[in-house]
Amino acid sequence: MLQDIIQVKPLENYQLYIKFEDNKEGIIDISKIIEFTGIFTPLKELDYFQTVKLNPEWGTIHWDNGADLDPDVLYSIITKQDLPQFSNYVYQ
Repeated sequence: MLQDIIQVKPLENYQLYIKFEDNKEGIIDISKIIEFTGIFTPLKELDYFQTVKLNPEWGTIHWDNGADLDPDVLYSIITKQDLPQFSNYVYQ
C-alpha cells in the first residue's frame, strides 16, 4: 500500500478525518483500533487526543508523546482492504 497521510483533522470523540496522497479519505474512530494503554494512555484524554499532528517525513500521524499509528493499517481501514498480517490487530 505505502500511501502517506497528507491530511488529518480531529473530529468529535476519538474520530479523525484522514486523507492519503492518492486522495483516498475517510473517518476513523481510533478508539476502535487501539487500547488506551502504554504510549497510548495520554490519548484517552480528549483534549490531548485532539493535538494529533501530521508527520510528513514518516507519512503518518503522531502525538507529542511519541505515539503514532501505522499508515498502512489506517489505509486498509479506510479503503476496506485487508492487511492479512494485521487482521484483528489492536495496538497496545
